[in-house]
Amino acid sequence: MNDTAQKTTAPPPNVAGKSFSELPLPPAMQATLQQLGYLAMTPIQAASLPIALAGHDLIAQAKTGSGKTAAFALPILQRVDLAHRSVQALVLCPTRELCAQVAREVRTLGRGHAGLAVLEVVGGQQSRPQREALARGVHVVIGTPGRLLDLLQRGVLDATALKTVVLDEADRMLDMGFSEDVTTILRALPPARQTVLFSATFPSAIAAISQAYQRHAQRVTITDPVDTS
Repeated sequence: MNDTAQKTTAPPPNVAGKSFSELPLPPAMQATLQQLGYLAMTPIQAASLPIALAGHDLIAQAKTGSGKTAAFALPILQRVDLAHRSVQALVLCPTRELCAQVAREVRTLGRGHAGLAVLEVVGGQQSRPQREALARGVHVVIGTPGRLLDLLQRGVLDATALKTVVLDEADRMLDMGFSEDVTTILRALPPARQTVLFSATFPSAIAAISQAYQRHAQRVTITDPVDTS
């Protein structure tokens, strides 16, 4: 994709008073956010959600604990087609602990989506239950690079219906030695997809992944620390 990947730096908007109610989300999703007490957006949410909800590729730079999970979970939930039990979103995380945390939040935010199937696929656990769940059909897969790559290469994880791929804590993933696995996964996915990178820093390795695997990605950077998890 490097011939079409043109990064545009999008400065964060004035986020003062920005509410989730201002987002173009269906009424059922707005109702869920209100029930969960999601009122004012954090800076990274206010800056990145309009871009992600519009379907654009995105590079979002913000520290851990900035509320980034909702910033990519809500666009995924907006686009998922519950009538088709196929893998429509893939989230790569560096650790099993982060996979579990992300999966919990996706399920919580998607509790109004009847029949939503979210699956964690991580190393250190037997792969058979994960393979069986994939065979039954799931909508969102959240996993570590090694296990995801194994399932893709075995032909167990069918990504032909994929709409969105997210790299969460992308810089940490590369620091942990997953660079080759991540690039192999991205090469194996359908090119007509939304690719979203969330990272606390923006080293040259992240820039290279963006150049190779994103299209006209917009970049937002939040430098002020935020205590919201």
